[in-house]
Amino acid sequence: MSTNTDSTTAASLHTDYRSTWRHSSLWLYGLMLVASLVALYVSFMLSAETLQLARHPNQSLSCDVNAVVSCSTVAESWQAEFIKFAGLSFPNAFFGIAAEAVFVTIAVIGMVRIVVPRWFALATWFGGLAALAYAYWLFSQSLFIINALCPWCLALMFSTTIQFMALTHATVTVQDLPRADSRHFSGLRRFADAYYRPNLDLMIDIAWIAVLVALILIRDGAAIFA
Repeated sequence: MSTNTDSTTAASLHTDYRSTWRHSSLWLYGLMLVASLVALYVSFMLSAETLQLARHPNQSLSCDVNAVVSCSTVAESWQAEFIKFAGLSFPNAFFGIAAEAVFVTIAVIGMVRIVVPRWFALATWFGGLAALAYAYWLFSQSLFIINALCPWCLALMFSTTIQFMALTHATVTVQDLPRADSRHFSGLRRFADAYYRPNLDLMIDIAWIAVLVALILIRDGAAIFA
């Protein structure tokens, strides 16, 4: 009898916290849509800057501020075109346009509450994780290897971070993954509920952004504000 009561209480708590606006599909996918649109715009701008640099190799770009804050330096590195096919290299920004267009579409689908298969929701999350991993890889390369910061790349990194935060949140609270009744992932589900129910995620997300900003300022703050 007590077991059934505990289960009912847990289910009630699970339903209650997901019914608030911060955990709703409209808010989460709306936030993801804004972040994806920003990332899409940045990808277009990066592509335009790349074409401009190809046409006029000796001309400075609009985002070339100094030796450290320089889009040209990053664009001319091998990291900006590490994807090669048939002897040709392709700017990463071109793939960013395609990827962010997909995320914009997924965000719109989520906002209008179209039901998608669970495999699709899971694949979307892994796609978001891949986009985040690429953005952070390029950020680390810029910060520690290339020793130059591209303002557009930083905008892409921050927008991709927010996009992933919103996507992960929506995957748990809207798409209900992992499922609460899953035998193999019940522990992971309890952890996710304990993370999102008290809005702990908001504090972690703010700290996450703050760490990124602090890292940039500690490493290159003097050059940025010179």
